[in-house]
Amino acid sequence: MGFTGFPPGPSLALIIQTIDMWSHRADAALILSEPPWDSLLAGRPAKALIENNQLGLAQYYRAKGLRVIVSVDPTNGLDRASDSALLQAAGRSLTEPAIQALYRDYVAAMDTLIDPDYIGIASETNLIRASAPPALYAAVVQAANGAAGDIRAHDAAVKIFTTVQVEVAWGALPPGGGYVGVAQDRADFAFDQALGLSSYPYLGGFTEPDSIPLDYYSRLTASDPIPVMVIEGGWSSDSTYTPKWNVESQRKYIVRHTALLDAARAVGWFQITFTDFDLAAIGLPPSAGIFASLGLVDTQLRPKPALAPWDATFARPRR
Repeated sequence: MGFTGFPPGPSLALIIQTIDMWSHRADAALILSEPPWDSLLAGRPAKALIENNQLGLAQYYRAKGLRVIVSVDPTNGLDRASDSALLQAAGRSLTEPAIQALYRDYVAAMDTLIDPDYIGIASETNLIRASAPPALYAAVVQAANGAAGDIRAHDAAVKIFTTVQVEVAWGALPPGGGYVGVAQDRADFAFDQALGLSSYPYLGGFTEPDSIPLDYYSRLTASDPIPVMVIEGGWSSDSTYTPKWNVESQRKYIVRHTALLDAARAVGWFQITFTDFDLAAIGLPPSAGIFASLGLVDTQLRPKPALAPWDATFARPRR
């Protein structure tokens, strides 16, 4: 169980304060990033970029007794229909062999330098397939399979995964499509040793956490078992969007989510954000507001009701 170091605002002091607050209620940390495409395109070596950024963070996490999980996202985390914003700004695309080579080098360097327990090399693949041009999805498949081979050539221990978007798998995004499953993703990324899950049920039409089916995760792998771990997700507490998004429904979601994870025998549970965050301060667009209130504490690091059931789950004996 754990989080990323994402803070409520752009301050080193806030980053440290945030990590210190959640590290006592976690046993692992998630390092989640897109490649720094602008720097890579400018010729800066992946090794130097990681040594200047993620390596120190990983060492800080391990000094706190936390395991480290890495997830590198090759496309646009806020718009799965397109390439990374940095690639678009440079007029480049993952569909280019040269860009795929940069991605593979960066992923291999992340594994070599950070030495994580798990490494993710493609994110929300079914959402990309559903919304992006076919050529971009094909590029993700090719780049990820290449990266998996590069990693395995030098590291036999790390577990490699990709993630799927659970609401898409259930036909809730776009709505009304019916259950789809993840068979195509399992075939396209056959190297997976775990299946990462991205789940935001409040965006998939669920208005009450207790209405989420108990097999919401377990059904995805019932016919082809593989360990699952939630890499991102949550339930917004921002009632300005809808009265159904509030601190009490968020608390109920954490309780229900624990039951879903138990039913799926999940091996991990991560939330990207431990805190709510200030969009303007972080420099994110207003469209990201639906994700700004997923924290278990608010922007002032004051506990929200959802923190208590998280702590209760973390306090359970680990098997």
